[in-house]
Amino acid sequence: MIKYIAYCRKSTDEPDRQILSIEAQVAELEEFAAKENLKIVSFVTESKTAKEPGREKFTEVLEKIENGGAAGIISWHPDRLSRNSIDGGKIIYLLDTGKLLDLKFPSFWFENTPQGKFMLGMAFNQSKYYVDNLSENVKRGNRQKLRRGEWPNQATFGYLNINKKIEVDKKRAKYVQKAFQLFVTGGYGYADIRKFFNQNKIFNKSGHELHLDKVKRILTDPFYYGVMRFCGELYEGKQELLITKKLFDKCQEAVKLKNRKVKNNKHLFDFLGLVKCGECGGAITAEKHTKYYKRTNRKVEYIYYRCSKKMGDCSQKYIDKEEIEKQLKAIVLRASLPPHATKKFLAWANKDANQEKNKSAGIVSTYQFQLKETEEKTDRLLEGTFSGIRK
Repeated sequence: MIKYIAYCRKSTDEPDRQILSIEAQVAELEEFAAKENLKIVSFVTESKTAKEPGREKFTEVLEKIENGGAAGIISWHPDRLSRNSIDGGKIIYLLDTGKLLDLKFPSFWFENTPQGKFMLGMAFNQSKYYVDNLSENVKRGNRQKLRRGEWPNQATFGYLNINKKIEVDKKRAKYVQKAFQLFVTGGYGYADIRKFFNQNKIFNKSGHELHLDKVKRILTDPFYYGVMRFCGELYEGKQELLITKKLFDKCQEAVKLKNRKVKNNKHLFDFLGLVKCGECGGAITAEKHTKYYKRTNRKVEYIYYRCSKKMGDCSQKYIDKEEIEKQLKAIVLRASLPPHATKKFLAWANKDANQEKNKSAGIVSTYQFQLKETEEKTDRLLEGTFSGIRK
């Protein structure tokens, strides 16, 4: 007697309301097995889409078939087993090799013959066509909306979905505007803007604080000045604007500057570019390692320098930061200036430092005045309505 595995699946993203729930499928298969006198050795249920291969439970079913744990599968319909060409091909291949002897469906006829496998393949292809056609219809509908200037997805931060339209979120919009205004001054980073949102209790839609990635997406989203970016393409939108394109462009310049600084300071080690390997003359590279001491419950970072060995064979090993500092200190001390020269150089250095300090204080004072003036103007602007921005 053939042993069957009952497989039940319903994806949470399937729009077809006529597809039975998993509980209903289990009940149908139990009744069908009792009527047909079929032996079910196990029930396997899964809540995943079959549009793509890689379902864990379905893979386990096929492995049991290959290992001889069962020789048949019962399911409500072939589209429960596969909606993609790979999984459908695996099932037909198992039928061809004889490891899978039979398939049973309450709503589909199948027998393990050339004609039966042909009809099964047609059912799998029809299931895949349904998915592909549905996807294409959704994409076509989205493109049509975008051409009309309508946003097809959930509203961008600062807007709301109201009656199938995108409306300005009066609570969040003014803070989005202010965030752009602050960022272009150059005195605020991503973390500062995030802090600005969180201090004003402007959270995401689930009520949690905004992450840095979300702040970056806000500051680089052209949606706020009227351009919708969708699947790599740009469309002109009809939504009410929060900022001007001029302000957005200035913000992107500030974003590039911030990103460049982050990139350049990603791995900053003291002596890179200053020293070379004494044996082969190759460049020196550095690595940071963190060690955890369980007894004292602490983490300690160690920095090691080594030859990059790009000049050929080199026998030199790692050297820690303290040792290289010791060697460099000895070299510097050998080249120390006499006392009378040292006093003269220190006097010059102090004079230059005082001049730079006075100059910097004047620049900072000027920028602080301009920043205060800009913030006051911005606050007065935001106290009004959005009527001055194109609808």
